[in-house]
Amino acid sequence: MHTAAIDPPGITWLRVSPKYVTVRLVEWALGNLIAIALLSLPLLFVLFGWWTWPPRWLAVAVPAFMLVLALWRLVLIPRQVRAIGYAERDDDLLIRGGIFFQRVMVVPYGRMQYVDISVGPVERRLGLCTLKLHTASASTNAFIPGLPAEEGARLREQLSARGEARLAGL
Repeated sequence: MHTAAIDPPGITWLRVSPKYVTVRLVEWALGNLIAIALLSLPLLFVLFGWWTWPPRWLAVAVPAFMLVLALWRLVLIPRQVRAIGYAERDDDLLIRGGIFFQRVMVVPYGRMQYVDISVGPVERRLGLCTLKLHTASASTNAFIPGLPAEEGARLREQLSARGEARLAGL
């Protein structure tokens, strides 16, 4: 993985499963199909003569713009998935993501209140899960999507044990 200026030195990032691209593609397809269909309704109404406003060029331009935007997002999905990473350290968990606007989040084990796993229908079919970290501050809640189910379960147990150990030491 490309080392960004915001990455701490000496970190080996673990990546999420490449199968997560499929999850994101299904979400992309469903969301954009609905959005483009709804934005195309005025065009259909204008073509059938039911509406005289908006002008025909505007009725074409809006869904066309949305389609171009959707295709741009489609191109970015594999790169966005490759940018997601995590690393376990002695006192905290690092989570990174983003292409244009990169982010590295540090979650101290002692701040974790609970760790849970969620699985959607597409994730379940692909053997993936999303690990969610709930901390003492809502602004530092974090998640790692696209983990293989076994890795998610291992990480949940590991992080819970580390969090309890840190809380016991307070």
